[in-house]
Amino acid sequence: MSQGKLFRHENRERSHETRKVYAAFELVYTCVDFGAAFCFIVGSVFFFYDSLMTAGTWLFLVGSVLFAVKPTLRLIREIKLISMGDADDVAGRLET
Repeated sequence: MSQGKLFRHENRERSHETRKVYAAFELVYTCVDFGAAFCFIVGSVFFFYDSLMTAGTWLFLVGSVLFAVKPTLRLIREIKLISMGDADDVAGRLET
């Protein structure tokens, strides 16, 4: 069954609810992307000033954490999409 495998386009197209979940996760994913980019850009500028170097370092750390959140969000989204539907069928979907 192709809808039971992770990262399949069909999983997000099964129903109106799965499309809504997919869209919500994409919105959060995009916000995390912008947050990470913002942290790296501002952190880079801060590195030009000795007085802001520590803050720049923290921004780089926060940006790195945000980049680590991205694949986590994708995996959570895919597990959520697979789990939507018939609860008795979920385990079987993950095995195939």
